[in-house]
Amino acid sequence: MKKFLSKYQHWVMTLFFGVCVFLFWRLRYPFALTYQEQLQLFLFDGDYLSERLAEPGGLARYIAEFLVQFYNSVTIGALIIAVLLMLVQCTMGAVLSVHSGANRENRPHCVLLSFIPPIMLWYAMGDESVLLTYVVALIFALLAILGWLRLRTCSALVRWGVVAVSIPLLYWLIGPLVLLVAVCMMPWTMAVAAFVYGVACILASAWVLPYPLLRLVLGVGYYRFPETLPYVLMALPVVIALLYYIVPRLPRPKQWVVYAEALVVGALLLVPKLYGFDQRKYELIEYDYLVRIGDWQGVIAKAEQRMPDLPMSVSATNLALAMTNQLGERAFDFYQRGTQGLLPKFERNFATAQLTGEIYFHLGLINTAQRFAFEAMEAIPNYNKSARVVKRLAETNLINGQYAVARKYLKMLEKTVFYRPWAQRTMALLGDEKQINAHPLYGALRQMQLKDDILFSDRELDKICGQLFVHNPQNLMAAQYLLLIPILEGDISRFVSYAKVVQNKTQYNPRVVQEAIAFAFLQQRQQPPKGLISPLILQQLNDFGRIYSADKNSPELGRYRSTVWYYLTVGK
Repeated sequence: MKKFLSKYQHWVMTLFFGVCVFLFWRLRYPFALTYQEQLQLFLFDGDYLSERLAEPGGLARYIAEFLVQFYNSVTIGALIIAVLLMLVQCTMGAVLSVHSGANRENRPHCVLLSFIPPIMLWYAMGDESVLLTYVVALIFALLAILGWLRLRTCSALVRWGVVAVSIPLLYWLIGPLVLLVAVCMMPWTMAVAAFVYGVACILASAWVLPYPLLRLVLGVGYYRFPETLPYVLMALPVVIALLYYIVPRLPRPKQWVVYAEALVVGALLLVPKLYGFDQRKYELIEYDYLVRIGDWQGVIAKAEQRMPDLPMSVSATNLALAMTNQLGERAFDFYQRGTQGLLPKFERNFATAQLTGEIYFHLGLINTAQRFAFEAMEAIPNYNKSARVVKRLAETNLINGQYAVARKYLKMLEKTVFYRPWAQRTMALLGDEKQINAHPLYGALRQMQLKDDILFSDRELDKICGQLFVHNPQNLMAAQYLLLIPILEGDISRFVSYAKVVQNKTQYNPRVVQEAIAFAFLQQRQQPPKGLISPLILQQLNDFGRIYSADKNSPELGRYRSTVWYYLTVGK
């Protein structure tokens, strides 16, 4: 076993690295993979391929988007990232070994240093806007460098000919990372000439392509936001070039040097885990993922584990509570941010617009949900289409009876891998009113939907919820939002008027409603009718009032943190 490990230790290290990457993405951040997948719409279509190949780095982008579509299965997605980072390490190791003529004694030196680029990539991918295109392009660049090293025995004429052909071709296939290939050419005079040639290709493309020069320099498909690039990705080619030129000139490493390098690489493995990932941002991405798959219990469980405090996370929690008919019982078990906790203010970004659209969709405001779906897709910074949004647009048009438009979106989804079966099943519903009305989701939303298309302000959500409830008293989500809005705004008199409407049509009388009604009677110095309020709630209100009257800052008030009256008097 020892002999085997000694002979194949570099492969063992690579495999161990790959397993670490796989487990990291599969177990710690699986929702980040589906987030990447939903921000593109990969189509098996000739027009889609030609559109990608018509831009610099188009082949790398096409391959990357082909792979990202498999992120729909988080296990496959984690495996793809692990394999790609292993390929970066292996090709980097091969480049260093071939370039330095490494033998068995100093090969560990090259192998250990070859882990630095993939670890930097792993760190950079903590930014959710870093696209897989960069990783694919880097692999092609390293393979091109490795191929160039194989040509060093060829004549100078052959090598100059390869430079003349390969630089513009590589630029068009992988983008500006071609400059990394250029600086790694030998001798240095050829490297300088190739670099200048590569820069000239980028400048020339700016004359014929509809992209700003800065975006062409930084890469069209490397980063989701045009005309910018994280510092780590800008530094990575420099690090690779330094390793390329420095490693062959280093003396044969002593044993302690190899151990020190192993220690440094091992420490760097902790960097993506400790520093590379914005926990708050990924928390919101996880909420969005759970809402997308309709795992309402998962949303609630996450909120119970860590109290949500941002508008998006609070909105997702309230939506989950409403979908499980618990909002009236448990709303104040969680932190509330006023009405922003029910409906976030409109922001021109994909995540917020998509979540707000989900709330409107489940309320039964189909046209508004459709508008937010368009807003979400238009907010994607790199102008991609979204498979998730296209699916929602097909659903909203199906519910509205706009079958020709729904068919258009379903035809698009039929050209995908993971959405094709759903699109084919949904296509069979088009025009079949009986099946649509009997559908557990689409039929129910048709019943909730208002007959007249109404334009309204998000500041009047209570009024539209009132109309939804009056139109269909079975719409308990509308009832829950209708009663909670005035409480969150501190308008108890308006709440009382809404509560009368709701209780005249249903028996809906959860804890939050009882607490608010009891508080309203307390303000009027009146006793509520018997049977309307639970004796326990009345007892708790009296106890709270006694403590609050004696000392408004008493720590004993914390016992009632999850009550309406605590929110209105202490926590609001």
